[in-house]
Amino acid sequence: MAKEASKEFSGVMETPERLKFDEAALAGYMAREVDGFEGPITVEKFKGGQSNPTYLISTPSRKYVLRRKPPGKLLPSAHAVEREYKVMTALGRVGFPVPRTFALCEDESVIGTAFFIMEFMEGRIFWDSSLPDAPKEARADLFYALVDTLADLHRVDYEKIGLGDYGKPGNYFARQIDRWSKQYKAAETEKIEAMDRLIEWLPTAIPDDDATSIVHGDFRFDNTIIHRREPRVIAVLDWELSTLGHPIADFTYFLMVYFFPPQVRGGLAGLDLKELGIPALEDCAARYGARTGRGALADLDFCLAYNMFRLASIAQGVYARALQGNASSDQGLKLGAQVAPLAALAWGHAEKAGA
Repeated sequence: MAKEASKEFSGVMETPERLKFDEAALAGYMAREVDGFEGPITVEKFKGGQSNPTYLISTPSRKYVLRRKPPGKLLPSAHAVEREYKVMTALGRVGFPVPRTFALCEDESVIGTAFFIMEFMEGRIFWDSSLPDAPKEARADLFYALVDTLADLHRVDYEKIGLGDYGKPGNYFARQIDRWSKQYKAAETEKIEAMDRLIEWLPTAIPDDDATSIVHGDFRFDNTIIHRREPRVIAVLDWELSTLGHPIADFTYFLMVYFFPPQVRGGLAGLDLKELGIPALEDCAARYGARTGRGALADLDFCLAYNMFRLASIAQGVYARALQGNASSDQGLKLGAQVAPLAALAWGHAEKAGA
């Protein structure tokens, strides 16, 4: 799984025709807006990035990353590169590990869609959560590095760093369930009974705890860059789904990997975690609770059902876009097959939660 995923999603490729843009226009923009920029540039597309196309911009002296909205008709509120730029810039100022941001361009006449330019970070990306590419003795520390990083994000004072308007504080689950229900229905290509049940049940089972923090929305190993030698996160990537939300929703999204089979996003279900040197879910939860001061986690099954439903909705959106020819990667077509299994897994946790 790790080698296949790494081959499919890591590294760069020649930009597909539908995702090419005017490179001279980009070079001119960067010369005006990016301090220290010196051309000429070469442009390659990163293989990964199902949603917002991401490009490596190389110059003789340094490398940059460009992240843009995809061309074509887009779902409402999706592909918000402007929000990614805003949250990364604010977090970078307080030392949270994100790439440095250089410029945001909302003028679609430059390359056809809005985009931003950020620093290119050198490090390790793990595509498989069982961490086959890391020594057994290093795996627990790598897991804990991600837990600690997410806990630190949830402790950031979002108002103090200028993100008080980044989302609506409170009532997060209700708003997100409504949003992803609508986005799923807008992208629906076949009837999936478990998704319909979840859309009906989830709003009735929302926990009373209404905490608010910055949430990443898609926190997992392959959205982080790890230091080449140390078990330390040097950059958190892909902030498209970030907002103000419930920290436990964000954390349990990371924990979903414990319930996925190895063929789904490098999941851990059915593996001998002790033999692999990977901490148990309970150990990660205890570490997170201690670092954030929250203590024991409640409403785990509801949160897992919600997150799996949300992920199924996202996958359906990418799949629908791929059918229209607008997905960032050809892998988007494969996501369609994951929607029904995700929905079934989500409904299983809903039943455990009393559905």
